[in-house]
Amino acid sequence: MLKGIPKIVSPALLKVLCEMGHGDEIVIADGNFPCESMGTRVVRADGIGGEEMLRAVLSLIPLDTYAKENFILMQTVAGDAKPDIWDSYKKIADSCDDNVRVGMEERFAFYERAKKAYAVIATGEEKVYANIILKKGVVH
Repeated sequence: MLKGIPKIVSPALLKVLCEMGHGDEIVIADGNFPCESMGTRVVRADGIGGEEMLRAVLSLIPLDTYAKENFILMQTVAGDAKPDIWDSYKKIADSCDDNVRVGMEERFAFYERAKKAYAVIATGEEKVYANIILKKGVVH
């Protein structure tokens, strides 16, 4: 047990966050995301929602101040409504980091980017389009 570490951050996730360097990306994936086929490193966080995980991760890492986009969402497919969770994610991110720069990736481009991410966190989030890629910044 450590002081100041959110309880939902497992030892495996804490290790991954520590290993990541400036510019590395991490995916917070919803329950429908094909985590195991996308990521070389998958950290299971079953039963934990995306909002809770986003808050925990951003309490431990900064977003990249040099990147054009450091908070990337998966675009909806034509005809699908904008997910409510995006507004919640943005509020959480803004409360944790002063440098949130939102980007959007088309679904299959998001998948390709996720394959190159340092790790994927497989949450139990049930809402659709609740996937985020975070680009890690420099800890000062």
